[in-house]
Amino acid sequence: MKNEHKISRRKVLSGLGAGLAAAAVAPVFGAEGATTSAEAAAEPLQDPTSKFPKPPFKAQSQPWPGLASKMEPRPDHGETSYKGSGRLAGRKALITGGDSGMGRAAAIAYAREGADVAINYLPAEEADAQEVIALIKKEGRKALAIPGDLRDEAFCQRLVNEAVRGLGGLDILVNNAARQQTKPSILDISSADFDATMKTNIYAPFWLTKAALPHLKPGAAIISTTSEQAYDPSAELHDYAMTKAANMSYVKSLAKQLGPKGIRVNGVAPGPIWTPLQVSGGATQEKLKKFGGDTPLGRPGQPVELASIYVQLAASDASYATGQVYGAGGGGGQP
Repeated sequence: MKNEHKISRRKVLSGLGAGLAAAAVAPVFGAEGATTSAEAAAEPLQDPTSKFPKPPFKAQSQPWPGLASKMEPRPDHGETSYKGSGRLAGRKALITGGDSGMGRAAAIAYAREGADVAINYLPAEEADAQEVIALIKKEGRKALAIPGDLRDEAFCQRLVNEAVRGLGGLDILVNNAARQQTKPSILDISSADFDATMKTNIYAPFWLTKAALPHLKPGAAIISTTSEQAYDPSAELHDYAMTKAANMSYVKSLAKQLGPKGIRVNGVAPGPIWTPLQVSGGATQEKLKKFGGDTPLGRPGQPVELASIYVQLAASDASYATGQVYGAGGGGGQP
């Protein structure tokens, strides 16, 4: 019996040793296989200096607020390139200025990350907005188009209420819509122009945030589009630059106020980005022709290049980021 026990015990230990040896070796082979597979699936590196169009650009002008669909070249908002991974599954977002520019890029990205999306825009931008709505619906997500002028406080309140009702709640508010008109001198800015810029860029986020707060729960996110103009203002964008500085302070102040409630507030500060703002009075024709050419990357950014920033700031894995301003300036800028 003793010999049998020794043989039996020897077999068990031998088998256990073989199993441990195999387990030790297996991860090595598995890792090699995974690396090979990852390498096969990896996309090639892309040179950011030549990834998108560079100046000179052709002269072009549109009446305010302009349409992305009529720009040459058309801006890239991620219509065919942005690929989601479910980071915002089940979320409900309201995005102002969602027809074009960074708002459109965010709307497309949010839908592909699993969120339902409501977009606001001016009635004149309906053609662009319907393209966005179609892209959101293509992802199987709810899509709400709510046109209207954000300079009207009553409309801002109605916008939030319609979004909440249509989406079944609200988790993400993106204050992105803006008015930008180039003027060579402060003497050229009328009180009506000044008022329109202030109402669109400062009053509207204030009104929308007040209307949205009762619906936002801990874990919700507010994102504001500010600009490099907040900290490196251009002489000919005096009133616009003032509002972008205010947007930056809005982020930092509100983040302190809402942090204890579990609501995060962050901002995105783009550099020169190719959007309808530029061709509808936001830049002179001379500046437009060489737009973005003075950045270290030698070109303007495309809206899609900021999409992942808006996703990151809305996603729950960025739960410690609040009161921050994320820059994307092609090598220039401060945040």
